[in-house]
Amino acid sequence: MSEKIPCKLVSWQDIQALARELAFTVRSSGFRPDIILAIGRGGYIPARLLSDYLNISNLTEFKVEHYEGTDKAATARVRYPLVAAVNGLRVLVVDDVTDTGDSFDVALAHVRSRGTPAELRTAVLHHKSISPFVPDYFADTIESWRWVIYPWARIEDLMALIGKMADRPHGAEAIAGRLRADNGIRVPLAVIRDVLELMT
Repeated sequence: MSEKIPCKLVSWQDIQALARELAFTVRSSGFRPDIILAIGRGGYIPARLLSDYLNISNLTEFKVEHYEGTDKAATARVRYPLVAAVNGLRVLVVDDVTDTGDSFDVALAHVRSRGTPAELRTAVLHHKSISPFVPDYFADTIESWRWVIYPWARIEDLMALIGKMADRPHGAEAIAGRLRADNGIRVPLAVIRDVLELMT
């Protein structure tokens, strides 16, 4: 039987609106970061958009691994460490979404291992209300758990969902129907065709 994972499909237009909301939330709080740190991979684009809105050119990243597709690893870990020193800086750590909170727990410990920030705050586009970790800033709350499919991970996530389908139907139209039924998302046929071609 297929995994019936409830999903939320996010568009680039949604991302622009969420990033704007998040930037103005940070700005109105009075917090002025000296540097923005993206948690890779999900935080790369949100962090870049925030650096644009907040006019902060000091932007860098490090990678925390927790998920492979829609499958969760046993523990989160830093794969590629932060190279920037953060001692005495006001730091904003950015990811796309909070879920278990494990990624932020690992990320914040890693940032503190690079020095003592003057301030250390966190921001995401979506905060899942089930998460034990509550970021300082978020643009939207997800009340009922959903797997969030961001435009920068759309192909990867759809490959995982389609790959797990039991008795996978043939053709983009049939798969689109299964994604609606099993995952609650409407995926354009052109995208499904791309996914199927890339899976072969």
